[in-house]
Amino acid sequence: MGETTTYRTAQYLTFRLDKELFGVDIAKVREVLEFSTVTKVPRTPAFMRGVINLRGNVVPVVDMRLKMGLPCTERTVDTCVIITEVVVDQDAVIVGALVDSVQEVLELDGGSVVPPPHIGTRIDTSVIYGMGKRDDQFVMILDIDRVFPSGELKEVIAAA
Repeated sequence: MGETTTYRTAQYLTFRLDKELFGVDIAKVREVLEFSTVTKVPRTPAFMRGVINLRGNVVPVVDMRLKMGLPCTERTVDTCVIITEVVVDQDAVIVGALVDSVQEVLELDGGSVVPPPHIGTRIDTSVIYGMGKRDDQFVMILDIDRVFPSGELKEVIAAA
């Protein structure tokens, strides 16, 4: 029928956007920060919340809710910025991902990860690496490099 994908056992940092649970490969995560003040940059895409100063480096912060087609992230005590490393044209770029809350680091066996469905989801499934299961809830594992297409990210970085 179609190609079979073999998934590897890996650890994922899980986080919430709305009521959904997402994960990103822990190898792509640099650190998690409390959400503080961001400096808005004029004439940037709506999903770019602004930039932060991270130890002398300017880091763009992207609202993952807006990126996934959900309403804007509202600031709460749990709101965090996940500092990720994204590959753009073979270069590593640091980007902050604004999320509702960070949950835990979860190890998923490669056999418990399945391909994403092609129907019935609210987001573009091309950015989903796979679907894992934690207790009775699915974890949408994101391919963080696909979440930020290179042209779009270059535009954000240039604005920052």
